[in-house]
Amino acid sequence: MKIYNVTDPEFTNYGRIIEGYEEEKKAIAEALKTSTPIPEGTDYVAEEPALQSLDAATSITNSLFGGSPMQFGWCNGHNTKLNCLEYHRSSEINLGSTDFILLLAKREEIVDYKLDSSKVKAFFCPAGTMIEVYATALHYAPCQAHKDSGFQVLVGLPKGTNVGKPEFEARNQEDRMLTATNKWLLAHAEANEAKDGAWVGITGKNIDIAEDLA
Repeated sequence: MKIYNVTDPEFTNYGRIIEGYEEEKKAIAEALKTSTPIPEGTDYVAEEPALQSLDAATSITNSLFGGSPMQFGWCNGHNTKLNCLEYHRSSEINLGSTDFILLLAKREEIVDYKLDSSKVKAFFCPAGTMIEVYATALHYAPCQAHKDSGFQVLVGLPKGTNVGKPEFEARNQEDRMLTATNKWLLAHAEANEAKDGAWVGITGKNIDIAEDLA
């Protein structure tokens, strides 16, 4: 699979690189390194005190979310597969203490609540680079960028995202795709999420970039 860089023009359809805030980026990367694990699988924490308490968190909240309440968590581990795609009604902020790769598609490429995995593109993000992934971009857990290393990635979102799930009567298919607060999910049939009842909305191959890593 071709792996683009977030510096390539193709990335502008999915997100952008956030300039400036160099000291904040360093502080976040250091907190990720020293305060968060790299599990054998993939783990996610919506709000991490070691990140949330940083002065850098306040600076970035004011700049990127206009002062609206924001949560700083992480997604760390080892992964090379697509498995699922999700979207929010908001952008997501990512920064790795390690290199990482995102598998991304566009919401407008969903047809009848399904997306062919051939629409997915891979983007390499170097350690220390902060990016905004637009609300219109489908994404999920990062992938490691190298065969023998895992990943540690900041996940910045509006406060409350991915925490719990609102209880209400589903009136349409998108309602049935809501798996947590501000999180709509499409799963591949091979993914554990599909076995747990998530909407099987990814057709085609369950992408695995293991053979593309050096």
